[in-house]
Amino acid sequence: MTEAHHGTPDSSSPLPFLKGHGTENDFVIVPDPDGLLDLSAADVARLCDRRAGIGGDGVLRVVRSAADPEAAALAAEAEWFMDYRNSDGSIAEMCGNGVRVFARYLQHAGLAQAGDLAVATRAGVRHVHVAKDGDDGEAGAVTVRMGRAVLPGDPVVVAVGDRSWPAVHVSMGNPHAVAFVDGLDEAGDLLQAPAVSPRSAYPDGTNVEFVVDRGPRHVALRVHERGSGETRSCGTGACAVMVAAARRDGLDPAVTGRPVTYTVDVPGGRLVISEDTDGVIEMTGPAVIVAEGAIEPGWLAAGR
Repeated sequence: MTEAHHGTPDSSSPLPFLKGHGTENDFVIVPDPDGLLDLSAADVARLCDRRAGIGGDGVLRVVRSAADPEAAALAAEAEWFMDYRNSDGSIAEMCGNGVRVFARYLQHAGLAQAGDLAVATRAGVRHVHVAKDGDDGEAGAVTVRMGRAVLPGDPVVVAVGDRSWPAVHVSMGNPHAVAFVDGLDEAGDLLQAPAVSPRSAYPDGTNVEFVVDRGPRHVALRVHERGSGETRSCGTGACAVMVAAARRDGLDPAVTGRPVTYTVDVPGGRLVISEDTDGVIEMTGPAVIVAEGAIEPGWLAAGR
């Protein structure tokens, strides 16, 4: 982020925030339409602290693309930029669950309607469709066009303790190592990042998914997210898992000429992932705004 563009949060004024989640991958949402905030890594970590802060797997700063140097070039395609940070304050390229929650916030705030919209991210523009609410008032599902997967093809290995598994290297704009295992408990407690080798395959670290089969075109996963630890869900991870499973199962749409859809269970719920013959992947799932409020004046500044 270009530091000179932003100011520090005003310690004399409350800082509005919302809390939301997508399949229990939860986020602190900070509206900053005019790009006036400079949330440091320490600020983000403090906001995401589950005991001393609001609590979340990451922060979604909502800013107009034209107001942020990182996204200004995308302003003609997408009015809003999702500045996503992991819970440790590190910057991330993309977050699939985060995009759904980001779109739900725009709808909630009256900045977008049900239907199609575009969201700028560090991995490029993501096109989103927000379904209309059901007759029972239940919020409509959100579908995100996640782009195409890249499979570098280099062999990688994931290890936990003295156990190791071959893994599939998949990039969804951010890096993933997908390992198929016999049971999800084989991943251990996931308090520490699993070892991935060779390190040269992921110079900036990676997300690691452990995957089991539940049935035809139906898998379940646990994930350790780079910079956040184990989370209840990872949207890009679910897409990476679907691609790895489809290739393993001989269902590559570019080869078969037919789209393919997998159900992917995550600890926090269920996502439906589809890949078209042109390689474009779509993810459909829920997105919920839980609460909104204001952070006490001076609270962030007191932690500096």
